[in-house]
Amino acid sequence: MEMSRINETQADEIAASPSRKTLPDRGLEAFHSFHADRESMVEVLLDIQAIGGDRIARKIDQLIHELRACAPSITMIGQIKSGKTTLVNAMTATPDLLPADVNPWTSVVTSLHMGVKLPDEAPRAAFRFFDADEWDRLVKGGGRIGELAGRTGAEAEAEKLRAQVEQMREKTRERLGKRFELMLGQTHDYARFDDALIKRYVCMGDDFDELSQAEKQGQFADITRSADLWLEDASLPVPLTIRDTPGVNDTFMMREQITIRALRDSRTCVVVLSAHQALSSTDMGLIRLISNMKSREVVIFVNRIDELADPVTQVAEIRASLIDTLSANDGPSDPQIVFGSAYWANAVLNGTLDDLPEDSANALHAYAAHKLGGGAATMGPDGMVWQLSGLPELYSAVGERLAAGPWAQMLDSIRARAANYVAGLRASSQIVTLRSGEGAQLKRVSDEEATKMFDQVARTTREHLQDGLAADFAKFAERVDQVHERFVERALDSLLGHLEEHGEGSVWSYSPDGLRVLMRSAHQVMRRNVTKTGTTAFKLAARQLTDIYGHIFDVEATNFAVAAPDMPDIPPPVTLAQTIALDVKTSWWKGWWGKRRGYRAFAKDFRALIEAETAPMVDELKVKQADEIRGLAMGRLEEFIAEQRDVLADIGAKADISIEELHGLFGITAQEEREMLFEMLFEELGIDEDAFEGERA
Repeated sequence: MEMSRINETQADEIAASPSRKTLPDRGLEAFHSFHADRESMVEVLLDIQAIGGDRIARKIDQLIHELRACAPSITMIGQIKSGKTTLVNAMTATPDLLPADVNPWTSVVTSLHMGVKLPDEAPRAAFRFFDADEWDRLVKGGGRIGELAGRTGAEAEAEKLRAQVEQMREKTRERLGKRFELMLGQTHDYARFDDALIKRYVCMGDDFDELSQAEKQGQFADITRSADLWLEDASLPVPLTIRDTPGVNDTFMMREQITIRALRDSRTCVVVLSAHQALSSTDMGLIRLISNMKSREVVIFVNRIDELADPVTQVAEIRASLIDTLSANDGPSDPQIVFGSAYWANAVLNGTLDDLPEDSANALHAYAAHKLGGGAATMGPDGMVWQLSGLPELYSAVGERLAAGPWAQMLDSIRARAANYVAGLRASSQIVTLRSGEGAQLKRVSDEEATKMFDQVARTTREHLQDGLAADFAKFAERVDQVHERFVERALDSLLGHLEEHGEGSVWSYSPDGLRVLMRSAHQVMRRNVTKTGTTAFKLAARQLTDIYGHIFDVEATNFAVAAPDMPDIPPPVTLAQTIALDVKTSWWKGWWGKRRGYRAFAKDFRALIEAETAPMVDELKVKQADEIRGLAMGRLEEFIAEQRDVLADIGAKADISIEELHGLFGITAQEEREMLFEMLFEELGIDEDAFEGERA
């Protein structure tokens, strides 16, 4: 007992005055919980592997690999200079990992892969360059913003952008010489990385021409599209990918497109805002991005509270202002907002708290007294500042979202697939036992006939899923077209009404937010329909496969059912957030406006402009995303069918063995004991056998 009390006291002291090595562990309760659940699942899988034979053993190895490789991604978005990179460095507990002074012309998404175990020969850093098509589009059109400028008649702005791009290209060509064109579309891999290497690819610096050639900072920054870094000494108990995106308010809008793609691959988004300009008019692009995601997938981190003169008062004011702004602009409802300072967090990690500027230190002390009260004195300086930095609260918020999303879905998927293997093993055991009873030889269809029966089920379920998805996507496309047409008609009515009231001397504007809201609503309906269609098709496949096992083996094996897989997640329609002509300042329209004469010319040209601007958005939803969802659903079905073929083959192989071989396989001679073994495995998997059996109904 005395030893126990001493250990508890020591633990309390460690919690009260943590070292910098233990600080990053705060707020990771959900991460540790998933780690424990994952390792418990691995133990059960190994138990199944021990009795499953070679074929099942290979499948179990694959499940364990998928489980341990599960590394959901978090995408960090925000304004340039909001402190995203500084925050990412703090989240990885490596203050100087990424350069925080990236030049606005650099368009690089940097993915930090934490806690992933790699083979010795695998690269630890990979830098991918823009391909030739992406570069040509930037050069010829001035990027996405250049296209908008051209369509709205802002030729002067478009020409200015093209000149800037041309200047950037010539500097890059001068720097890289003949390698310039050859490098487009290529990837550079490295076995290790350091600060100097990263800066060569992602950080332009303030003035490259004045840097020494030996330093080579920003050597490839202009053409680098993405960077991947693998951190072996991560402080997290399970793998995680953090994507640091450039700001979305850049000159050429390349970042906007890249950030949209990154968000489509993530289930959690952290919006990093500066406390000095929490949400301004320039952040409408950010609001549009997060408006197309579920509220529970978004966390807002208000950074740089260390720079506030009176954080106690201003934090409450900023929170209220954020909620009002989001509500007024159709942003996420009731978002989780975390306030903190990446600067404070990195000061703790670097051991430089004593070097804080006087203003920052004063703000820290005032905020500590308000937020932590008397508890601040017992925490120690490092622990107190780490808590006030917001990092523990941020990680806790992220962990809660991962636990309710990707981690839960991964465990459920592994659990269902493993249960199918156990059900197959149980059926094998029962078939052999029944075949050996009273000297009877149970008849079984030939392997060729069994294959035909299985192929028929696979073919009909594929057709069922394909037809159902085709109908869902046809309805979706029809609704999108209707929404698009109605928006254009309403906009034209507004334009003509403006002309009739104000004439041609006043520039007209019209918000496209209504179009986005209606298209998002159409997407939500499509998502529900597609999920229902996929779930129904998967359950149909599971029921039919369950039935044919009885026909193939001419026996009603009790307690056997095939569990259907879950429908894959459907990515959010973040493409709706892309900037279109109606989003830009009305001053851009003066050139376009001044070139038209007569109401008919206005109406005709405006329709052409809006259709050209919205056509890529509509095509992305109707065609590209529909194809992506179809591929995800069909891929899940094909994976399920392939696994069931292996289960069928395994049952068939075991059905031909003798009762003595069966005893040796399971190590148990009594059928009752074998049943207890299977029941125990189902229980360890957390499978309700009654519900599992209900899949046959």
